[in-house]
Amino acid sequence: MIHTHPELFHRHENNPILTAANWSYPINSVFNPGAVLLEDGTTLLMCRVEDRRGHSHLCAARSTNGIDNWRIDSHPTLPADPEHFPEELWGIEDPRITHVPELESYAIVYTAYTRDGPGIALALTKEFVTFERYGLIMQPDDKDGALLPRRIDGQWALIHRPVNAPGAHMWISYSPDLRNWGNHKIMMQARKGAWWDANKIGLSPPPIETPQGWLVIYHGVRRTGSSSLYRLGLALFDINTPERCIKRGDEWMFGPEESYERHGDVDDAVFPCGYTIASDGDSIKMYYGAADSCIALATSSIRAMLEWLDNH
Repeated sequence: MIHTHPELFHRHENNPILTAANWSYPINSVFNPGAVLLEDGTTLLMCRVEDRRGHSHLCAARSTNGIDNWRIDSHPTLPADPEHFPEELWGIEDPRITHVPELESYAIVYTAYTRDGPGIALALTKEFVTFERYGLIMQPDDKDGALLPRRIDGQWALIHRPVNAPGAHMWISYSPDLRNWGNHKIMMQARKGAWWDANKIGLSPPPIETPQGWLVIYHGVRRTGSSSLYRLGLALFDINTPERCIKRGDEWMFGPEESYERHGDVDDAVFPCGYTIASDGDSIKMYYGAADSCIALATSSIRAMLEWLDNH
């Protein structure tokens, strides 16, 4: 595809890198994976897997290079557990993974699909085999949550996206114990009018900590006459006061273009929930759901994203 604008993220030539055909048990689709680079250099994706009922669970896929030869768990890694957590009645979705050094664990913030709509749940794990489940930490209607990797002024910080008519905006909340949340503050509002991110925005992967601030990849939804367009933008937030937006890009920087992004269970959607950063501290692999049907990979650099934000 010929681009007439600067291409910030470069799609991998093997896209899509994971599809339902890679699973050893029957599923409908796989998309929206959380991602982490383990200590041994293995890339682990916690993939959202939708079964043929329409309910989702999370399943781990591992790769030595983060591109191919994926080793996929033969059964759901983190299934919904409505018997003990009734808020997971209709499945669990869209994980964001944060390594939390203080807890010596990974925090998985995911969406629990309750009878009253989506809410935000939390689980901790050290090895992605056993999980300490906290259950629902933000009641419906709320989603697009991720935990910051360290406390801010002694408090844990959670970014999330409650839906309040007439718009859906990004908020941040604070907690002393990961269970009781308060001090809710709006971080960034969806714009109004004809903007690409009018009316509805949300966090995509967890924020990236940089010397300049928290670099955030977020999604905006543009409603059209025939569908909704899910595209990605950038913003930068103060490192010590993360509810304070320093910069926000005017344009989207990544959107559905290829056939696997334009056509699927949900047309015209690119939706990343995770990334890995290479040992150089700059090169980034972004893993995203394409059209709610498969998983794709695009690469960039933190430096390039910050430069793009300066220029847009």
